[in-house]
Amino acid sequence: MKTFPFVPGLLLLITGSIWFLQGINLLPGSFMTGQTRWAIMGGICIVLGVVLLLGWRSGSG
Repeated sequence: MKTFPFVPGLLLLITGSIWFLQGINLLPGSFMTGQTRWAIMGGICIVLGVVLLLGWRSGSG
């Protein structure tokens, strides 16, 4: 089960990046575009995804 944090970490990183870019109005075409709350939630998801990925990498060695 060492690979378990990898998948959620990667999904959080990808989803958070999309939400962040839409929130800061760089990725238009959604109800999230230009909404500060989506930029904040995206940033939180990015941080959580990085934490999971770094924990997975350090625990796999």
